[in-house]
Amino acid sequence: MIKKIFAGIFLLAVVFLVGNEIDKRLSAQTIQEIADGPKILVLNYHQVNNNFSPLAVPVTAFADQMHYLVESGYVSITPSELADGLAGEITLPEKPVLITFDDGYIDNYTNAFPILKAQGLRATIFVIPSSIGSGNYMSWENLKEMEKNGITIQSHTMHHAKLEELPDDEIRKELLDSKNLLEEQLGHTVEFLAYPTGTYNLHIAGIAHDVGYKAAFTVKYGNVDLGSNMYALERVPIFQTESTMKNFFERVEYRQSFEEFGWIKK
Repeated sequence: MIKKIFAGIFLLAVVFLVGNEIDKRLSAQTIQEIADGPKILVLNYHQVNNNFSPLAVPVTAFADQMHYLVESGYVSITPSELADGLAGEITLPEKPVLITFDDGYIDNYTNAFPILKAQGLRATIFVIPSSIGSGNYMSWENLKEMEKNGITIQSHTMHHAKLEELPDDEIRKELLDSKNLLEEQLGHTVEFLAYPTGTYNLHIAGIAHDVGYKAAFTVKYGNVDLGSNMYALERVPIFQTESTMKNFFERVEYRQSFEEFGWIKK
């Protein structure tokens, strides 16, 4: 009887150890896949003008930054290409970059757009539909013209509300109303979202998924790779500083060690 008990304990121990070794092998395989997979740089801008504001990158600095990307071999992509690349449906360029803007300020059209066209770069603007055509924001005509010239328009919610402070029905309305109005006005499916101020939680991410978004962007610093959460995608924010170009270079070329070695992101 005692021998049978010891035999049973031994068998359980073997199963436990073998199971652990399988888990380790799977984890190592996953880590290697992330390390070998694409690393996508996603830049996050707001305004491009010569006003003294942290949100406003000076026009000449923005031009220099776009020139640097082209000269360094970066190739601009769209959100759809990012998603398809991560899913293995397309092969991404060696140095992919997704250039994004939040809010939809008029200087994105008057200042950034000509520079992007001159450099042959594509970009994505996450707009607030309730602000379109008012104050310091672009018009529908501006957006439609840019979409004919390599700029993708996506959602930044209907009113730029703080989603974490809203009840579920209002979160759903913010996400869905923005998506529906943009689709109606622009004539294409809107599947990508940038969270206002970059704040989110898994519950909000779940609602975004439920109403039809394919992915969502935060302002978490880092590159997007196979370890990224599709509803919490990383971006590198670019602001005006005392050394705007130096800071841009450091942010673009900086690689966090956990990304370099493919460690899984949380």
